[in-house]
Amino acid sequence: MINEWAWETLPDWFWAIYYFLFVASIVMAIVCFLRNRRRGLASVAFMFALTIPVVSVLGSIGRANGRNEFEHLYSQLLHGAVWAYYVTIGYVFLIAWWILLAKSIMKKR
Repeated sequence: MINEWAWETLPDWFWAIYYFLFVASIVMAIVCFLRNRRRGLASVAFMFALTIPVVSVLGSIGRANGRNEFEHLYSQLLHGAVWAYYVTIGYVFLIAWWILLAKSIMKKR
């Protein structure tokens, strides 16, 4: 008999990488801030890296059976949920921040 309360979720390896990237973002934001490198962007990256996982978990609490976390996020974006827009903007910012960080490191070499 299938448990009717079992929700769809992404694989464990995905979650390990996902949370590792947030920890790496927090560490790099602190390093950049302490070295006076783009302190404003580092502060925003730090804030997003701390809050995105919390907001995502809280926003995913009421998701429907058969949907994983990202399907739920997409659905909530289409419905105009503020938390989904915050999380998406945060993801885009962190990706852009990592790209800028990588470019600045490559430029120094």
